[in-house]
Amino acid sequence: MTKKQRAALVQQELETLYPEVPIPLDHTNPFTLMVAVALSAQTTDKKVNQVTPGLFKVAGTPEEMAELEVEEIRELIKEIGLSNTKARNLKRMAELLLERHNGVVPQTYEELEALPGVGHKTASVVMSQGFGFPAFPVDTHIHRLMTLWKLTSGKNVIETEKDAKSIWPESVWNKLHLQIIYYGREYSPARGRGEKDFITKMLFEK
Repeated sequence: MTKKQRAALVQQELETLYPEVPIPLDHTNPFTLMVAVALSAQTTDKKVNQVTPGLFKVAGTPEEMAELEVEEIRELIKEIGLSNTKARNLKRMAELLLERHNGVVPQTYEELEALPGVGHKTASVVMSQGFGFPAFPVDTHIHRLMTLWKLTSGKNVIETEKDAKSIWPESVWNKLHLQIIYYGREYSPARGRGEKDFITKMLFEK
């Protein structure tokens, strides 16, 4: 089976499994999405969704976030890992949004990635899920599965993102990256042995 055939089969199976893909992180606008994604680094979406309602109740806008002290933000997100660093980033992120962008989340990678706590993956998620631009954010699930499926030889998420964008048409990127994430969580968890990972078995069965 060629790489192109494997990619087509993966897309077909994922579309059958997940015809609808809700955005995993609860949010109401691009700002709250960006905050939620920044908080999700090295923790679970489930934990972020448990913490953000309390945070957004008092700091749901850049103006409100910037007014809080770092320690106040940290107290609101203390259940999340790296809370000290993330609290500092959120406050400075909000301040820079006000200083540079009149409190509006920008719609370019360059401007997004210049904000504290916003790396390329977070920027890609905001561009894709916040604004609807074609993007293929790659997390560890996607990197691991695309490697398993022999759709990338990338040594990091940036290389894997390039491969994903070259394999699948732009029109499916926003949905497909979420479908792969959902599949990874349900059928091929990183700490499991992949017994339920039927796509990998299907691609490489004798």
